[in-house]
Amino acid sequence: MKNNHTPKAPTMPDADIAPFFAVLRAANPMPVTELEYTSVFELLVAVLLSAQATDVGVNKATRRLFAVANTPAKMLALGQEALESHIRTIGLYRSKARHLVQTCTILVQQHGGIVPRQREQLEALPGVGRKTANVVLNSAFGEPTVAVDTHIFRVGNRTGLAPGKNPLQVEHQLLRRVPAQYLVDAHHWLILLGRYICQARKPRCHQCAVRQFCVFQPKNDAPS
Repeated sequence: MKNNHTPKAPTMPDADIAPFFAVLRAANPMPVTELEYTSVFELLVAVLLSAQATDVGVNKATRRLFAVANTPAKMLALGQEALESHIRTIGLYRSKARHLVQTCTILVQQHGGIVPRQREQLEALPGVGRKTANVVLNSAFGEPTVAVDTHIFRVGNRTGLAPGKNPLQVEHQLLRRVPAQYLVDAHHWLILLGRYICQARKPRCHQCAVRQFCVFQPKNDAPS
C-alpha cells in the first residue's frame, strides 16, 4: 500500500531554541530595523514603501521625502504627483503613492493624524497588510510580534525553528516557540540572519554563529 503522507519537516528541538537566541542576542544586544525613521508615521511610510524594494533603496527615497513631508497632513499637501516624484526610484511607486495618500487621508480624518496602535485599525489602512502592521507594532510600539517576510520565512523553515507552509503558519510557530524574553527582538535577529547569512541561494553556513542549532543539511563548510 502506497504511503501518501508528506514527510514532516525537521524541527529544531525545543531545548535548542533559547541557546539559539542567546547567541543572536550576544552578538547584537539591541537590534533595530535598517529602515530609517524618526517617528511612527515615518516608519509606517517606510515599511509600506519597502514591499518588493530594498531597505537601502527605501532609505534613499525617504530621506528626500521626509525632508518635505514627514506628517500625514504634509504628505496630503504635497499631493500624489509630487509624492510619486519623490519615490519614483522604488518599485510599484504609483500604487504605493496612491495608497499613501489614501492612508494619510484616513489618519487625518479618523485618527487625528496619529498612527493607531491597534492591529485592526492598522490593517484597515490602504496598502497595510499583516506584515506591515506587525513591523509597526513591533518596532514602534514594542509589541511581541513577528513580521514574516521572505527572509524570516526561509530562516524559520530552513533552521527548523518555525516550519510552515505560509507566512502565517511560520508567524504562529514563532509566537508559540520563541521564549518570551527574546520575542520582542526576534523579528530583527531573524531578518538580519536571513539577509546576510542564511541567504536563499547560497547560505553562508561557514559564517553562521548558530549553525550548531540548525537542522539544515548539508552545511557549507567553506565559502563558494
